[in-house]
Amino acid sequence: MLPLTPPVQPMLAKPAKSIPNGAGLVFEPKWDGFRCLVFRDGDDVVLQSRSGKPLNRYFPEAATALLAALPDRVVLDGELVVDVDGRLDFDRLAERIHPAASRVTLLAEQTPSRFIAFDVLALGDDLLLETPGGRRRELLEGLLTVTDTVHLTPATTDADLARQWFTIFEGAGLDGVMGKPADGPYTPNKRTMLKFKHSRTADCVVAGLRWHKDTVPGEAVGSLMLGLYDDSGGLNHVGVVGSFPVARRRELAVELAELMPGGEDGHPWLADDPGEGTRLPGAISRWRTTEQPWVPLRLERVVEVSYEHTEGGYPSRFRHTAQFQRWRPDREPASCTYEQLEEPARYDLASVLRGDVRAR
Repeated sequence: MLPLTPPVQPMLAKPAKSIPNGAGLVFEPKWDGFRCLVFRDGDDVVLQSRSGKPLNRYFPEAATALLAALPDRVVLDGELVVDVDGRLDFDRLAERIHPAASRVTLLAEQTPSRFIAFDVLALGDDLLLETPGGRRRELLEGLLTVTDTVHLTPATTDADLARQWFTIFEGAGLDGVMGKPADGPYTPNKRTMLKFKHSRTADCVVAGLRWHKDTVPGEAVGSLMLGLYDDSGGLNHVGVVGSFPVARRRELAVELAELMPGGEDGHPWLADDPGEGTRLPGAISRWRTTEQPWVPLRLERVVEVSYEHTEGGYPSRFRHTAQFQRWRPDREPASCTYEQLEEPARYDLASVLRGDVRAR
């Protein structure tokens, strides 16, 4: 029996603004995938999600690949990713979570996953949680057999190199850079690591809102729905901005009430034909079985938000919830186009896995 059995909560990270010098950190790329702890005990392999749920049924090819790449008794921490054309694709990864076994089998062939290993928690009879991070890295390098689909994440103690990774690796779809204490233990469910993520700003049309779920509709805003115009003039739903303090939620309900009268009239997201490929809000998907209600607003307000990066091709959307920065009364809604979004230079995933910083 392994000295550590599932479920185990992984070590977590807290955000930091800049990559420091002389902080005693081991830096690694920040992968944009599903966190995955791997427990191998003989012929048995268990893939566990960050929340403690099993992932084997969704990624059978990963379990098979790890049997060939790992020693008989080991517990690893890592990430499951899917890449398309040399770039990570979170949408394709998310599609792998499907209830139909036949669909899972098909997707395992069409969009096979990769496992990126970045820590070891147990090896044989030895529990390694108290072992310093640098030593755990050495053990990980010695035990892993790298294959076409099982990889060892690059690592460095050089802050200058980590800053280059931060800039260049985004072109392959990565999130940023992680910093792990070189002398520190592995601390389940504690934010011991640091994460350095990309952040940008964009001016978006406020095209609608959702009421806060814990209040009566009309009392407090839950989130503002953001839109950007594409090349054809279509208004695309690109995400939401939320996380407002309680008092501010109530203020927004009063402030935006003036935009509700006439909000439905000619609203592009309510049109019978909104345009081919236009991203719309509240759509039914595998993640939700009912349409999410929202309130259309007259397209008169512009808000500046910060975002980390986008996903989904063109027209794209914000990968995570955006953060409110300020109102932009000086901007016209029609000026809120995709042209303002920064696109990182393309960079090949294989180069990331080698830790290669040369841009192509």
